[in-house]
Amino acid sequence: MLKINIGRSMLFLGLICSTNLLPQTGAMPQLTDNAGSLPNAAELLAAREQGPTPMLDDLRELCDSIGGRPTGSKACDRAVDWAVARFRAAGIESTWTEAYTIPTSWTGGADQAECVAPVRFPIRVASAPFSAPTRGGHALEAPVVNAGDGSPEAFARLGVRARGAIALVMTPEMKSEADLFGEYGRDATMFAAAQNAGVAAVLMQSSQPRVLLYRHPVAFSGTLPIPAAIVARVHAARLARLTERGEVRVRLDLPSLVGGPIEARNVVAEIRGRERPQEIVLIGAHLDSWELGTGAEDNGVNAAMVIDLARSFKALGIVPRRTLRFALFTGEEQGMLGSEAYVLRHAKEMNNHVAMITFDTGSGHTLGFYLNGREDLRRPVDQALAADPDLGPFEDSDEIIDGTDNFDFLLSGVPNLIARQDFAPYLPNYHAESDVYEMVNGPEAKKNAATAAVLLWGLAESPKRLAPRQSRAEVEQLLRATRLDEQMKTLGQWDEWAAGKRGASN
Repeated sequence: MLKINIGRSMLFLGLICSTNLLPQTGAMPQLTDNAGSLPNAAELLAAREQGPTPMLDDLRELCDSIGGRPTGSKACDRAVDWAVARFRAAGIESTWTEAYTIPTSWTGGADQAECVAPVRFPIRVASAPFSAPTRGGHALEAPVVNAGDGSPEAFARLGVRARGAIALVMTPEMKSEADLFGEYGRDATMFAAAQNAGVAAVLMQSSQPRVLLYRHPVAFSGTLPIPAAIVARVHAARLARLTERGEVRVRLDLPSLVGGPIEARNVVAEIRGRERPQEIVLIGAHLDSWELGTGAEDNGVNAAMVIDLARSFKALGIVPRRTLRFALFTGEEQGMLGSEAYVLRHAKEMNNHVAMITFDTGSGHTLGFYLNGREDLRRPVDQALAADPDLGPFEDSDEIIDGTDNFDFLLSGVPNLIARQDFAPYLPNYHAESDVYEMVNGPEAKKNAATAAVLLWGLAESPKRLAPRQSRAEVEQLLRATRLDEQMKTLGQWDEWAAGKRGASN
């Protein structure tokens, strides 16, 4: 049931009760006019989001009926069409898709592995996105060498034993956000060392417990020429122990498919502002996912939330000063390619993008927002969230984040925010087989939607813009001051930025 504070007005309670009886395609009469805005719009939106909306039903349909949806797959195409239909069913007539091209496609196959000596047993593996298939699509059999933590020094110690072997890299069990970023941060040097050593393939121990597998992308520009896969944690540990006693041989079959350019689509919907329709406040989430699970926490729950936010504004008839734009990006798992394509397509509109907000950490409780190095965003964000004090307290962070769909907006100087959600429920299911509907915390997801609605309203209704757009020079200064430039170089993003291929200039 919806818990409503007794101190709120009977008018407010009556409006909430009546909107829950509306059909989903209907809309209330507009509650704002050109003379001003509804004083308690934030509370109305927050209460509706925490009430019985179809958000979790949408999520269940997305996960169970469509499932995992890598960009470029038929499932992702179905998800795009489904999202368009949901926006339009909510009465958002201004809904469209935007096509773009992904230069390289990758599709996982029926991965198999088996230890064949000194003892025979099956090994659970999941090929790493954008790694090569095994030898022309056929299985390979080779000795296993323990490459420890995968550092250049560990590969160097192997010497000639590494050539033509399958390198086993051991990974700490994931316990924190830092562990997740550390797993990505090691890849560039690890695979460079593996290539120099001449290994035939790389098996990375799963950072998840027992036999849980997940997809771990190992390249975001082009394809890694070495076959690579995640191996179940307990199986990797057994292989490592066996290598201490003598030769271990593994048969590995990773029949992934690497292809040429493919077309993908983003979904965009909008509610035009009543006074400043040319100014845009955008909220987004990524619709694509890996396919071992059904993409519930990453990031179906927040895609469903974005649709539900549009539904709530429409159903309540609340129209802020500025245009609200709702975006569901694809290509996020391939390196934020969908949001990059959006920024390039709308480059001439970037001056009119007042703010970009993204949610991408499942159903974890929203603790505040990442300000992405923009301290000037703290006060207006806090003021917007203060419109409904029941949702807080919030604590914002000035940390700068690379890894989700805010990235190209950041490079373009647009004020951008990422929900700073509790990582604890997200990490165990990250890209994993366990990322399914049952793992989502429904009540917390609904509260996150309420928080998003209040923030969206505050930024779109405020008489003043959130903050100025930064120039390219200011963005580069920010990247260097926060050392994000170093991370971008590690992930292969810096050259595109330096060449002016990424980020829309003023």
